[in-house]
Amino acid sequence: MTLAEPRHFKCAIKDGVARIAHDRPDRKNPFTLDSYAELRDWFRALVYSDDVHAVVILPNEGNFSSGGDVHDIIGPLTRMNMKELLTFTRMTGDLVKAMVGCGKPIIAAVDGICAGAGAIMAMASDLRLATPAAKTAFLFNRVGLAGCDMGACAMLPRIIGQGRAAELLYTGRAMTAEEGAQWGFYNRVVAAGDLDAEALKLAERIAAGPTFANSMTKTMLAQEWSMSLEQAIEAEAQAQAICMQGNDFRRAYDAFVAREKPVFEGD
Repeated sequence: MTLAEPRHFKCAIKDGVARIAHDRPDRKNPFTLDSYAELRDWFRALVYSDDVHAVVILPNEGNFSSGGDVHDIIGPLTRMNMKELLTFTRMTGDLVKAMVGCGKPIIAAVDGICAGAGAIMAMASDLRLATPAAKTAFLFNRVGLAGCDMGACAMLPRIIGQGRAAELLYTGRAMTAEEGAQWGFYNRVVAAGDLDAEALKLAERIAAGPTFANSMTKTMLAQEWSMSLEQAIEAEAQAQAICMQGNDFRRAYDAFVAREKPVFEGD
């Protein structure tokens, strides 16, 4: 399946890696109603694409995303009724579900402002890199809303711990890049000039691996949240047995015997 060309965010696909970014740098790359829906639909379609094996979400002109646009989203929300509001909040949550369920590892490369829904998008990624200038804020509390937005109360404590997540969600303050690295939110902090290259290097390494197996790993990482240990071990046994039937497993064995580096083809 070939992915549709997006209209409301930037996207380029090369060598199995999709590079995407918000495209309103003059406003620090906020979400709009159109970009929310288009990103949701793009990630939903990604599960059926054989052209993409990893995704990198890049900053644009020094900022990752400032979250929901004040004029395009926040203002209209104040005039909606309950049914309309619930339709909106379900739609934003569907973006996170689409990212988690897309079957492709996602790397967030964070620079500058990463706030609100932007912070959620980074949170919903599998791996995160940051520059020292990255400021990540789950700032819903600061606009009079609960911190429980788009899965934050479920996902953020699993990444950085309950107490740290509670502090960020109750206060809306920005987490520094140093804190994010110490707490496990960021895999590592890199120089601003190296961010894009380091994120793409990581994505290319993943894309060159056994892509079907990577998809299975992503599925298990998501599904095992709600499993007991016994259920998780059984689910992993079944998942691994499926992967053992794949050609990439045979390719790895043959390469090891021949003392060569395996070349995976994703089947």
